[in-house]
Amino acid sequence: GEDALAAALREAEEEIGLHSRHIEPFAALDPYLSGSGYRITPVVAEIHPPFDLAINHEEVAATFEAPFAFVMDPANHQRQSREWKGAIRHFYAMPWQSHYIWGVTAGILRNMYERLYT
Repeated sequence: GEDALAAALREAEEEIGLHSRHIEPFAALDPYLSGSGYRITPVVAEIHPPFDLAINHEEVAATFEAPFAFVMDPANHQRQSREWKGAIRHFYAMPWQSHYIWGVTAGILRNMYERLYT
């Protein structure tokens, strides 16, 4: 099967049109289990501009940048909860400007924070 790095590079190109020549991978993080049962292995990488994105709107609603210092600051990690499919679900959220980072993305960022700083 496909390893985490190959999957991340493929997904980056399929979902946002980011070619692998712009991506310098550093490491794979611990697998993250989403509330819907997906096992995701995040890959941390540096992205080298210039590049143009081609968003696959069936997969991605929007893209934006948030500073690494912001997403790694635990003061910005809000613990929230909502009812979903008859159960209360707890999740992290990180509001950034007009954007709302939450769910799997915020959970992965929180896991990365815990791995790096705690």
